[in-house]
Amino acid sequence: MTGVSVLPELRYPTVAEQVSAARALTSRRPGLCTLRQVGASRAGRPLHLLSVGRARRAVLVVAGAHANEPTGSCTLLALARRVLEQRELRDGISWHFLLCADPDGASLHVTPAPRSLFDYHLGFFRPAGPEQPEWAPSVLPPDRLPPETLALTGVIDELRPYLQVTLHGTDLGGSWVQLTKDVPGLAEPFAKSAAELHIPVETGASDAAGWPASGPGVHVMPPPEAGPAYPSLPDDARHSTWYHAHRYGGLTAVVEVPMWASDLVDDPAPHPAPAAAIGRLAGRLRRDALEVTRVLDGALPRLAELDGPLLRAARGGWSWCRDWPTTWCTPRPPTAPGRTSAAWTRSHAGCLCGRRRCCGGY
Repeated sequence: MTGVSVLPELRYPTVAEQVSAARALTSRRPGLCTLRQVGASRAGRPLHLLSVGRARRAVLVVAGAHANEPTGSCTLLALARRVLEQRELRDGISWHFLLCADPDGASLHVTPAPRSLFDYHLGFFRPAGPEQPEWAPSVLPPDRLPPETLALTGVIDELRPYLQVTLHGTDLGGSWVQLTKDVPGLAEPFAKSAAELHIPVETGASDAAGWPASGPGVHVMPPPEAGPAYPSLPDDARHSTWYHAHRYGGLTAVVEVPMWASDLVDDPAPHPAPAAAIGRLAGRLRRDALEVTRVLDGALPRLAELDGPLLRAARGGWSWCRDWPTTWCTPRPPTAPGRTSAAWTRSHAGCLCGRRRCCGGY
């Protein structure tokens, strides 16, 4: 594989189609499955939870926390069907599926079946940080949290899951896992699964730069008592909903999968000239940020009375692109309490290149 390879084309279900599929499952197994509303979005859209089984030991699976990462929607439904079909998966365990954590965002991101990265970005939408259900607690005080966040933490308080799995994705790159606590032995089956599906494992994921790794592509987040990972950026994983399960002895696994795979992200060999490579990347991103600044400055006087999620998202993405080069584009991953320093590899540079090309944002 060279450059970018398109993964098998998928049609991503809408929120309405997810709910319809979940209702079909409950009608097939009414004694085992339940579907209920657990909250409402800022715009009044319902948030649905599909539950399979009634055991006290619970797994919570969350999809749709980031509107521009639609792979989680079909993954959640496939996993729910597998849990129904394979009885051993329900042995002493109940499974609970939050169909879409941000239905408002999902209504604004349009990804029916993109054939290219260009198609994907024509319908791109990613909310500003304070409007993202999982990230909001890291940037907002408790009395200003959005209803989607309160619904999610309410489900965690009710179920007290020993494991929360939140399904995320990247547009271009590979697959990796972020854990709030280490899971010994996870790296081997994870790598095997990725290899069977011909998906590269990101060995230098920029989101986890410098974090301890229990194996290729399996990263452990800084503990809650550690210092901020990236002091120049407002979001902080330690205060996200990912750590909410810790109060009940649980942990969270954030599983990332790509829409398009790249062979630039799985090479652990040392980069021959990291400072020059990352410097070029930082310079290009700074130039792009200046161009966005010019466009926004020209448009804002005409948009002053139209402030809404699209404009807030544009401002949030712009601020991220402005701060990103200083924070990450250095010859080696940043260090902070709970993090380790390592020499830049080709994978680190490839992952950052993918982030810049896809404008991953917050």
